[in-house]
Amino acid sequence: MIVITAPTGNIGRHLLSKLLESAAGEELRVIVRDPARLPDAARGRVEVITGSHADTEVLDRAFEDADAVFWLVPPDASLAPHDAYSGFTRPAVKALAVHGVGHVVGVSALGRGTPVADRAGLVTASLAMDDLIAGTGVAYRALASPSFFENLLEESGSIRDKGVFTDTVDADRKAPLVAVADIAAAAAGLLLDRSWTGTDSVPVLGPEDLSPNDLARIMTAQLGRPVRYERQPLDELYTTLVGYGLNEAFVQGVVAMKRAKDEGLDAGVARTPDTASPTGFEQWCAQTLKPAVLS
Repeated sequence: MIVITAPTGNIGRHLLSKLLESAAGEELRVIVRDPARLPDAARGRVEVITGSHADTEVLDRAFEDADAVFWLVPPDASLAPHDAYSGFTRPAVKALAVHGVGHVVGVSALGRGTPVADRAGLVTASLAMDDLIAGTGVAYRALASPSFFENLLEESGSIRDKGVFTDTVDADRKAPLVAVADIAAAAAGLLLDRSWTGTDSVPVLGPEDLSPNDLARIMTAQLGRPVRYERQPLDELYTTLVGYGLNEAFVQGVVAMKRAKDEGLDAGVARTPDTASPTGFEQWCAQTLKPAVLS
């Protein structure tokens, strides 16, 4: 029995699809707030637990007889970072112990062991969540991820209308980037082959490091129109996010994460055949960003 949290989200929907295709002999159970959002392919093939995976009662039903759990915390911008990650996860930690779940695969972040890991805002909170889960004694693998290609979808309108995308890092700072489908593929492999033990991180780095200027060059070629990068000051980002009504401590966590990324937070792991993932930015642009921008 594999339990999947957030099965309709960016990563979870890819993971659910992969497990439906390849999880022969495994029962699948999902925790979802709105079952109507599940894909048609899942209907009748997965057990559905309706509710939030922050709810103790929901987790008790979902983790009963479970062998493995995919754990993803949707950050709650109304809370401080520690509460948004570890606070959300504490009921799960209790339920894992009560039900004797053997394996957990979680979505986390790069940065552990780097000089900025303890002042990286949301990433620091995510690493603390990993420690909380690992402290239960369950076999745990944290998928240590850099920023996602999919973050650019939030800027598809600006790219379409102005030919501009923004971030806060130096225009020439190269860093790993990854497609969410590759995170899901790594999770599926671990959930299906549960021969691993202990606690570890599994970096998923994409095929190459890219700078914002590299992204602009590739987007220009793929979209057939000029695209350029504009660097946003951190104080401007803070003011904008607070203006949206987000929790000020959460926004401070976002800003600290952005600052840490510009100081090398994601540069602590070497790319090897084991840490690389296959989807390149050119491919992702052609398949995902271009339709969104040109729609």
